[in-house]
Amino acid sequence: MTETTFPEEFPEGARAGKYIRGALNAAGGLIPFAGGLISAAAGAWGESEQDRMNDFFRHWVEMLRAEMEEKQKTIVEIMQRLDLRDEQIADRIQSPEFQSLLRKSFRDWAGAESDEKRSLVRNLLANAASSTVCSDDVVRLFLDWIKDLSELHLAVIGKIYNQNGITRGGIWESLGRAPVREDSPEADLFRLLIRDLSTGGIIRQHRETDYAGNFLKSPRPRTRQVSSSNTHKSAFDDSESYELTALGDQFVHYAMTDIPIKLAYTPENQEQI
Repeated sequence: MTETTFPEEFPEGARAGKYIRGALNAAGGLIPFAGGLISAAAGAWGESEQDRMNDFFRHWVEMLRAEMEEKQKTIVEIMQRLDLRDEQIADRIQSPEFQSLLRKSFRDWAGAESDEKRSLVRNLLANAASSTVCSDDVVRLFLDWIKDLSELHLAVIGKIYNQNGITRGGIWESLGRAPVREDSPEADLFRLLIRDLSTGGIIRQHRETDYAGNFLKSPRPRTRQVSSSNTHKSAFDDSESYELTALGDQFVHYAMTDIPIKLAYTPENQEQI
């Protein structure tokens, strides 16, 4: 694969357009109209207006450069975690199915807006290459979760995983958040987070199961109890416990669990296993 390179600095003034066109072409033809637009501006606008457009494209190229560096770093980190002496892993990473997962992860790269999310994508792809516990359809779902969920969603998932059966109040406290009013924006946000994760099939209220894994119905009380409270259930309720679903548990193991590095390197490019 040919490495895409960008100039470290662009010249100022009229010559900038030529260099920016070259950088955008190096990005793989992502915006084929850009070169024509810059050329048209050279004939229709004065130098001041051209400079404004060149500044806009310069920032765009910087964004492309940073994104390309992140993708290259992620690919290197995935390969560090794979043992290519294992024939199954070697075949897996060359398979059309795994290449499809790679393409999807890079198409959705805008969703990996932080280094933490980039690490989740890396972990997920590395685990998908070395394990067949999850089907590729499930891995694609996990890529969508990484793209769509906020870091606060992910933090809540981690708290429930670390303490199975934790309550909403316990989650809020373990996040290190101060007590807030029930009608506050923070409380509304927390309700929304729990609802997103519940309806998304990631967490659920704890349920008892039988030996076959069937969920048991809760026994109905013989007499209807009338609540003495005149307020609704708190967003930070401390009576109902939560747990991860089977999908949520697999997500933690695939995306939130790092594979130990198997191939390290030194600055002198001396490889060691």
